[in-house]
Amino acid sequence: MTDTRTDITRVGVVGCGQMGAGIAEVAARSGLEVMVAETTGEALEIGRTRIVSSLTKAVERGKLTEAQRDDTLARLTYTTDLGEFADRDLVIEAVVENEQVKTEIFRVLDHVVTRQDAILASNTSSIPLVRLAVATSRPDQVIGIHFFNPAPVQRLVELIPALTTSEETLKRAEAMVSGMLGKHAIRAQDRSGFVVNALLIPYLLAAIRMFESGAASREDIDNGMELGCAHPMGPLKLVDLIGLDTVASVADSMYTEFKEPLYAAPPLLQRMVDAGRLGRKTNLGFYSYG
Repeated sequence: MTDTRTDITRVGVVGCGQMGAGIAEVAARSGLEVMVAETTGEALEIGRTRIVSSLTKAVERGKLTEAQRDDTLARLTYTTDLGEFADRDLVIEAVVENEQVKTEIFRVLDHVVTRQDAILASNTSSIPLVRLAVATSRPDQVIGIHFFNPAPVQRLVELIPALTTSEETLKRAEAMVSGMLGKHAIRAQDRSGFVVNALLIPYLLAAIRMFESGAASREDIDNGMELGCAHPMGPLKLVDLIGLDTVASVADSMYTEFKEPLYAAPPLLQRMVDAGRLGRKTNLGFYSYG
């Protein structure tokens, strides 16, 4: 029988955007003490509002009681100072999918997190973990913990050990994800795209190319996969949900590593990102959400 106990009780989450807020909510709902960091007070307030709104909707849908929501909110604290993460057992970075930005955060976390056994994790969906690990003085304690959007709903989490990650770090992370958070964890090699995106991204890019070429309308592409293949959401709707910028970043990372044409972002995707049409987060992508 798998040991699902965890010694992790204090969690830090860097970033309170769509993914960071979801991860913070999951951890706090599971009984963990969670501190969330953002770069500015304005961004922090937007993130806090996002979490409160999500929990309130969970109450309305009968997924939580009001008491459970209030207990969850009581376990959440917010900061703009990463120095307050000194006592964290686990810190999960969930910022923009940019290697330079993430690397700098890991350098800072390595300096400010004083617990010698603390795990430093990234929610990256494509960046090689070893590059983040070697930016620290504790590469054996760095691991990928990749949640899926929306984190409070999606059951899967990918665990990605770098070449430097110790077996102890992997076991502790797995115990926390499977035991405390109640997620289904799968292990992935430290290859760009890991398991899910290595399968998903080529499919999404193929749908964009089909629409770009005029071979089918956006509605017919999505209805074809929803009604013909029983997918809960068509590929273009899914791109809007994920964020066009995120899809483009993952595609670029995978193409850089493997040089496979099916990983290359279509010109239309790049133009839409340049235009700021990023999907649901901007109310305009392949569909309008205004």
